[in-house]
Amino acid sequence: MAARPARPRRRRQDSSVNANQQLDIDLGPTGRPMPELPEPAPLDGHGPARIISMVNQKGGVGKTTSVINLGAALAEIGRKVLLVDLDPQGALSAGTGVNPYELDVTVYNLLMDRKHDVRDVIQETGTENLDVLPANIDLSAAEVQLVNEVAREMALARVLRPVADDYDVIIIDCQPSLGLLTVNALAASHGVVIPLEAEYFALRGVALLVETIEKVQDRINPRLEIDGILITMFDPRTLHAREVCQRVVQAFPDKVFHTTINRTVKFPDASVAAEPIISFASSNKGADAYRQLARELISRGGAA
Repeated sequence: MAARPARPRRRRQDSSVNANQQLDIDLGPTGRPMPELPEPAPLDGHGPARIISMVNQKGGVGKTTSVINLGAALAEIGRKVLLVDLDPQGALSAGTGVNPYELDVTVYNLLMDRKHDVRDVIQETGTENLDVLPANIDLSAAEVQLVNEVAREMALARVLRPVADDYDVIIIDCQPSLGLLTVNALAASHGVVIPLEAEYFALRGVALLVETIEKVQDRINPRLEIDGILITMFDPRTLHAREVCQRVVQAFPDKVFHTTINRTVKFPDASVAAEPIISFASSNKGADAYRQLARELISRGGAA
């Protein structure tokens, strides 16, 4: 029986070559050519930090996983990184090996009381160049208590100001809401990364989130910009995931990262071990994806 002919690769016309010539293009998961991402150059020193908020009001889209592993990937290439847990659930703290229930002083105390020194609250993780500012359930009271404070949207910016020159990147893990804590994160940040699950219902809240970001830009923090939209929990085998990915690219063509984070069982395994996947399963494709994301973020100017 004759062999089935090989499926032709997708091609595109390139105006820089002869009109009769065609170039083979390897398209990434987002349907666009993957850019060349060179290894970032080493830094001469640390700081001042670029502050990035990982924000989505929908839960379960991979915010905390992305904060931990993007931070670890940046630390692996020599960046000094601080992760800020701004979710009362304390998942980021637990995911980096800190028991949030054993802490007497957390980011909550720093937000509410100026007498505490942020350097005394920051904890080292098991990953070199990666520190964490932890949180626990106490933080759930902060939104109510901050309402009556003067400049309540700037409380987190005040907390981070003393250590901004100690780090190259500060990444804030926000709770799944657009409340006052998230507004504090946006007010303190230079950039926003929006993790978005490759699922139809995840698309519905993106417009509201972008509207909130634009309001913060207009009224509180004009330097704020969207660094990128990160497609998470992507399964390239399903038509639905590919269609969602294409819709996001069509709606935000210049904002969607070329890097996508595919589903893998190693992510929950790494969470149980309280380690980044970068160290827990260094050769896993999930670890490579976050390394690529770190390079892409730096190439976009979203990190030093």
